Amino acid sequence: MRRNISFTLNDKPVELVVDDDRMLLWVLRYDLGLTGTKFGCGEALCGSCTVIVDKDAVRSCVTPIRDVARKHVLTIEGLSAEGRLHPIQEAFLNHHAFQCGYCTSGMILSAYALLLKGAHATRAEVIQHMDGNLCRCGSHTRIVDAILEAAGAPKGGD
Repeated sequence: MRRNISFTLNDKPVELVVDDDRMLLWVLRYDLGLTGTKFGCGEALCGSCTVIVDKDAVRSCVTPIRDVARKHVLTIEGLSAEGRLHPIQEAFLNHHAFQCGYCTSGMILSAYALLLKGAHATRAEVIQHMDGNLCRCGSHTRIVDAILEAAGAPKGGD
């Protein structure tokens, strides 16, 4: 059913008339033109479509737009501020924690959600938290190191 949906997207109010069953991923990419969020599997298994909804990592490919009504949504486009990369983005660059880059926005936002919950995550906690995000290029070790750097943990430390 088409209806008016309002939410906050990257700290800006958004209001649109849309089918309330439409997945958030498609609203972000096609209705709002934010292409940083990627389609991977369409079944919430790979994490490429991860965004933050009210400080939680959410798979936008299986999240109907009605579920974000009156909530705060953060995409990769909204993570940097005033032209400066967020520390987690800087850490990904420092560690070359990507190759093709397709999964990177989902990885970064999943990591961001972890850091929101506790800035000093251990290697084991990072690995467990990121288990649902797939990198087909095999950059997982560098991704974990980047997250640990952003969390302020010593490299390789538990």
